Amino acid sequence: MTLWQLFVIAGGFFLIIEMLAPAMFFLNFAIAAFLTAIVSVFIADWAWLITVFLVSSTLLLTVFRPFLAKHTNVSNKENETGITGQYIGQIVKAISPITKSSGAVTIYGERWEARLDKDSDLSEIPENTEVRIIKNEGLVLTVEKA
Repeated sequence: MTLWQLFVIAGGFFLIIEMLAPAMFFLNFAIAAFLTAIVSVFIADWAWLITVFLVSSTLLLTVFRPFLAKHTNVSNKENETGITGQYIGQIVKAISPITKSSGAVTIYGERWEARLDKDSDLSEIPENTEVRIIKNEGLVLTVEKA
């Protein structure tokens, strides 16, 4: 078996792992293995090929993976929590004073944790004030005064 075939097999192995645990992590190793397989057609020295694999893996992990994670649903909070954007823009009532670190609102009879936006000029929104939901991060709603 030639070197390029070994790297193609390794790339296929990494692709299979990526399909089983989609995190855009092993995909980088698969691409690096395929690139190394191409290089191995021209260079037959193991030391150079391992270096090519390690350098290309590192570059892909530091440059390509953040790009993929940003433009795919891998790190999407909506998928983790099941909360959609249906609450964005809704006017709700504060049931406790809302600050940048604490507070609560009711929406559809349910109590939700609420916070002021980090860039807000307000320090606190008093209880029983109407607020508008501007975004949600996990199970915490970010609000502004309505």
